[in-house]
Amino acid sequence: MARYLVTGGAGFIGSNLVHALLEHGHEVRVLDDFSSGREQNLEACADRITILRGSITERALVDEAVRGCDYVLHQAALPSVPRSIADPAASDQINVHGTLTVLLAARDAGVRRVVYASSSSVYGETPVLPKVESLPTDPRSPYAVAKLAGEHYARVFAGCYGLETVALRYFNVFGPRQRPDSQYAAVLPRFITAALTGQRPTIFGDGGQTRDFCFIDNVVAANLQACVAEGVSGAAFNIACGARTSLLEVIAALREITGASVEPRFEPARAGDIRDSLADITAARTGLGYEAAVSFADGLRRTVRWYEGQLLAGR
Repeated sequence: MARYLVTGGAGFIGSNLVHALLEHGHEVRVLDDFSSGREQNLEACADRITILRGSITERALVDEAVRGCDYVLHQAALPSVPRSIADPAASDQINVHGTLTVLLAARDAGVRRVVYASSSSVYGETPVLPKVESLPTDPRSPYAVAKLAGEHYARVFAGCYGLETVALRYFNVFGPRQRPDSQYAAVLPRFITAALTGQRPTIFGDGGQTRDFCFIDNVVAANLQACVAEGVSGAAFNIACGARTSLLEVIAALREITGASVEPRFEPARAGDIRDSLADITAARTGLGYEAAVSFADGLRRTVRWYEGQLLAGR
């Protein structure tokens, strides 16, 4: 048994990590300010974890959170490209300064390894597909800049201070517990909720843009593997399925799964959004032992069923 801190542990990815860690018999501590994370994501396990409420920018609180921990899964962030464009200072404060605070506290507490949640957005509009980790980065939004800065800090802490770090460049993660109700919500929960409630989902652009959608179980497995893989400190890895799907193909898949007549409405493309995204996952397969065990099609069906259950429960 090991002791884990999950920053942002009440959020979508963080809460799925918390539940998986408990299933593996580990001790879990959560640090979250609940600005986007939800109490209900942890209600089934609240009596088995320690929850610290507050921001990753509060050094004394982060020191308390990491004390005695073996691993830190750093998921806390201020998400969303559009949000970062609207408020770049807030993105910098949480995503850069907050990450630096976590790394400093982990270094001083003797944590074995920090796994940092980065983003495919660091590649920007680089036309090469698939994206391989050796490509030049070209961030196109404050959010992407902040995520890349966090990667640089993680690598420098590994080199300068001997704190083992691994950065995971998430491509479009989806699955149970992802919020559909924010103006900054990711595309799949918005589309699924619209399909299940008889609404028309909004596509920003022509719908031909593609994403490498990755089911949450794959991301959870990657985090656990990144904690123990040997010889990877300071590295960054793509975490995805290695396949791309257009938004129009997503709509067609939802029609088939739900039986609903899903007709999107189209709005102009948003600033900072990229056209196409596809990951090369060879490095993660080799370095971490990662495999995308759940396909997009299977993950989408499982996710739709979860949202159906939430709607029936009135949540």
